[in-house]
Amino acid sequence: MTREAARQAPDEALDDPLERRRDEFDALVEAAVRAIPSPFAEQLESVAILTEDEPRPEQVRPGVLLLGLYEGVPRTAWGASAAPVPCRITLYRIAHELAHPDPADRARAVAATLLHEVAHHLGTDEARIRRIEAERRR
Repeated sequence: MTREAARQAPDEALDDPLERRRDEFDALVEAAVRAIPSPFAEQLESVAILTEDEPRPEQVRPGVLLLGLYEGVPRTAWGASAAPVPCRITLYRIAHELAHPDPADRARAVAATLLHEVAHHLGTDEARIRRIEAERRR
């Protein structure tokens, strides 16, 4: 059953464990989006934030558990007109479930992954993000 069909047939969706897990993950992502502080939240107007079960094969290197992906042009690279370029952040449900089986831990991981991808949108490189994340864990 597609997600759209599940929305149209809510009784069936309640009986589908996969749809329940997808809905729970979507709710975690929505809560993480709402928790992004100002002024960062305002910088996301041109960014689609999506959820998928898993990345496409061409999006991930072998042996890597990809939790999220930013695709687009970072704001720091926009042209002189500052015209927004369509960008998107995708968070991957299966990777989060595998890496974080505890629901509370998964909620924290979703929020951290979203902030990681937002940092990419704002022009922060991977090395700097990793340093910031390591300092936050201390």
